[in-house]
Amino acid sequence: MPKLDSYLFREFAQATFAVLVVLMVVSLGGVFADVLGDIARGRVPAGMMLSQLGLQVLNYLPLILPLGLMLGLLLAVGRLYRDSEMPVLTATGVGPRRLLRPVLMLVVPMVTFIGLCSLWLGPWARDYSKRMIEQGSRSLLIAGLEAGRFVELPGGRGVVYVGGMSNDGTQMARVFVYQQDEERMDVTTSATGRLTVEDSGERYLTLDDGFRVEGPQRDGLDFRLMRFASNELLLPEAGGSRDETDPELQPTLALLGDERREARAELHFRLAPPLLALAFGLLAVPLARSPPRQARYGRTMLAFLGYFVGINLMLLGQDWLAEGTIPIALGLWWLVLPLLALGAWMYFTDGRVRRTRWRRPR
Repeated sequence: MPKLDSYLFREFAQATFAVLVVLMVVSLGGVFADVLGDIARGRVPAGMMLSQLGLQVLNYLPLILPLGLMLGLLLAVGRLYRDSEMPVLTATGVGPRRLLRPVLMLVVPMVTFIGLCSLWLGPWARDYSKRMIEQGSRSLLIAGLEAGRFVELPGGRGVVYVGGMSNDGTQMARVFVYQQDEERMDVTTSATGRLTVEDSGERYLTLDDGFRVEGPQRDGLDFRLMRFASNELLLPEAGGSRDETDPELQPTLALLGDERREARAELHFRLAPPLLALAFGLLAVPLARSPPRQARYGRTMLAFLGYFVGINLMLLGQDWLAEGTIPIALGLWWLVLPLLALGAWMYFTDGRVRRTRWRRPR
């Protein structure tokens, strides 16, 4: 029945897309708050806010998409029961198991895309984000300093003013730096300066031919005036240098030959989301069954609770693997395979009429 399959697939896809839009808007707010927090602490240059936001969203897609797929199918199939379309389809011989084709028409592309995000796009986004921060920390333009304006240091610990700057953002002229702590203040001026980055990731403003005044903020006359030929000021902490051996930044193919526990745990963590999405997609159809006059969103909350428990067990399982609490051979299969078996069993037994045994009257 191609027309029926097309109709059901359209209903499933529209509901899933609507749920994903809502989830992405909600998740975007949380990711945006995290990025702003990193910028305020000086870990991310301010000029990279939008790029870092997009890369972080790619990193969280393997956790968001399975929930959107499950809730979308729940709402779509639940509407079929609510509007009495499922009883009509069942009366014509189209039972819940007949929905497998349109369900798979949606689930298979979604699972494939989730696997692509988990195995390739997510690790690439994390690695590219680290490389952008590391490279951006070497440029004053990207770090947030602009010629001709005062720029506040992260945490409100002072301001920096640069009168002139080179095109590549590495050389500057007429520099004014004001720093403060709880009791003392520090004012530094120089004719020229440049940005230097150590191997550890620490950023320094190297100032040449200037003056420095340091003293109390409130009471007292304990001021010191110094003239210097060269002075280095430590800037707030940046993102740090990128560790090439970090399993989170390595591609999936590189993890296959890595025998470290952390690498094996990361590999299982990347393999789990698409398999969990398949299990949640199969569970959505039987969970959406709603008899007449039953609360519409009762099973939706049950499904969301199951997703919450499954995702948290996946995160805990990764830590257990890395710490050696569970053997590497067990991986995350103890979580994924039972959920897949439960989803397949509930789907193919959904709507089956139970046989009753008749006893002969004595």
